[in-house]
Amino acid sequence: PEAEYLLWVGCTSALEQRSQSIPRAMVSILNRGEVDFAILGTEETCTGDPARRMGNEYLYQMLAMQNIETFNKYGIKKILTSCPHCFNNIKNEYPHLGGTYEVMHYSELISDLIEKGKIKPVVTINTTLAYHDSCYLGRHNGIYEAPRQVAKSIPGLQLVEMEKCRGNGFCCGAGGGHMWYEEEGNQRVNHSRTDQFLETGADTVGVSCPFCMQMMEEGVQSKGETGSKQVKDLVELVEESLG
Repeated sequence: PEAEYLLWVGCTSALEQRSQSIPRAMVSILNRGEVDFAILGTEETCTGDPARRMGNEYLYQMLAMQNIETFNKYGIKKILTSCPHCFNNIKNEYPHLGGTYEVMHYSELISDLIEKGKIKPVVTINTTLAYHDSCYLGRHNGIYEAPRQVAKSIPGLQLVEMEKCRGNGFCCGAGGGHMWYEEEGNQRVNHSRTDQFLETGADTVGVSCPFCMQMMEEGVQSKGETGSKQVKDLVELVEESLG
């Protein structure tokens, strides 16, 4: 109750092995930046976003109301997320159920911490990075600059853009519940996006969403590029560069 921020871990970052590095890196960075935060632990449950996207409105409202009750019990005012799906849902959809909070994606807070000199990336990371705009961070909420400023703050990192970027960005293939069912058609969405990344010639595709991380990891693997290309969440790169 005394903490300034609730760090919302999210289902994917809590349960999916590759994505578990995201909250670990977040905790490290927040501690380095002397940010006052807390987590809910076992009291955190799914935001309900996937249920709503796949048409189960009853389950969505049940989960959302449970979270709102928990937030209000602890007097939570500010919520920090690593998942743009959680960010969008709590920020824009919970208010319709009576839950209004100040919600930030980590890229906004980390960009602010760097700008204010509270953390400083100093370790050189020599890589060319193509940043992938998450749909719920970019087109739905207009957050394009913060993640790019975070990337540019890392010594040695060269930022390049894919042809489809910012407001003209291209989904990783996980949105709208697509993560959980087989796609129709002759090419998976994440494979198309991976092709767009490979066209840039960049070494690394940078993401700011655990769903995007999973989809791009699988895409890179499917193209036989696992040894030469890597998928990194921006928060992982920042932690590495803090030394």
